[in-house]
Amino acid sequence: MSLVSVSSASTAGSNRLSFIVGLVLLGFLGLIPVLSVAFEDPFLLTLFTRIVIMAIAAVSLNLILGYGGMVSFGHAAYIGVGGYTVGILAFHGVHAAWIQWPLAVVISGLVAALIGLLSLRTKGIFFIMITLAFSQLVYYLGNGAFAYGGDDGLNIMKRSDFGGLLNLDHRPTFYYLCWVILLASIFFVHRTVNSRFGMVLQGAKSNDRRMATIGFPVHRYQLTAFIIAGMICGLAGVLTAIFTGFISPAMMHWSRSGDLIVMVVLGGMGSLFGPVFGTVAFLLLEEVLSSWTEYWKLVFGPILVLVVLFARGGIDGAMVRGQAGALMAGCAAFFLLYGIHAAYEDEWLIPTLILVAACALVWVAKWAVDRKKAASHD
Repeated sequence: MSLVSVSSASTAGSNRLSFIVGLVLLGFLGLIPVLSVAFEDPFLLTLFTRIVIMAIAAVSLNLILGYGGMVSFGHAAYIGVGGYTVGILAFHGVHAAWIQWPLAVVISGLVAALIGLLSLRTKGIFFIMITLAFSQLVYYLGNGAFAYGGDDGLNIMKRSDFGGLLNLDHRPTFYYLCWVILLASIFFVHRTVNSRFGMVLQGAKSNDRRMATIGFPVHRYQLTAFIIAGMICGLAGVLTAIFTGFISPAMMHWSRSGDLIVMVVLGGMGSLFGPVFGTVAFLLLEEVLSSWTEYWKLVFGPILVLVVLFARGGIDGAMVRGQAGALMAGCAAFFLLYGIHAAYEDEWLIPTLILVAACALVWVAKWAVDRKKAASHD
């Protein structure tokens, strides 16, 4: 058997592993309401409802970032647009979901079209800065909407009404609605990127000039993807507003867009389940590390650096390259550190020092392995 065939078989097996793990994770997410009741832990359902909603937003960003190569630093604006549409309609007494939800999605798409028409005429850092500028523009519009709370935000007194078909006040029902929308979003993006449209989008990511030379209207394809991503993210904003019962400009701040980018990169850009992997990992790490200390980002930052350096392609990429063992070791180390934290309870310094020391050891080990490989090649 040739080396090429062995490599191809190995890659196919790794891709299959990533797909299986993704399905298992989605199945696990579907069991969260049951586990919440079994362990008598209502917070478990609250935490994972937030995870599922943010995963929908990350899936939408992955369409343009992972498959289209468009680094949008203003994607959270659509969360705010969707949320504010629901909140403003509820403020004026319109609670019908059949009006709120489609209108929120359409307005999010229109905002995405406006931003895309202008920002897609640029590339690279200029594209990033323009999307960031538009995001902050929308953010300050929310700040200036004093009739709807301004910077203080606005409470949503009544959730969307499906005419008795669904009771969104029942938390497990709302969770399963979010979960089904996540499944539909993943399936839709998967079908889209594997269609002719998706192939053109991915081709433009690699070389947009060549695709334009062939005869494809690249700008039109990218704008369409940009609008679709904005509409899906707007739907995530609708769910966020209903989940929290509150809207504020903070939900569309540029830092939220940064969080979404980190989720996609952490999970694996341009992969089917990467955004879900990244969202689960990001929000669980945030939850655990923030229980250690208010300075949890000082710990989270080095972890992200290690992922970028040693797990290129994110969690999904590590599995595709056959590094599932390294991922399992990382998970084991995480739970070990959490156990140490539980033992020391309110003491945060010792677990943090242990984590920093562990990161340093991994760095040194990686450096030693690379040096040994370089010496063997010489």
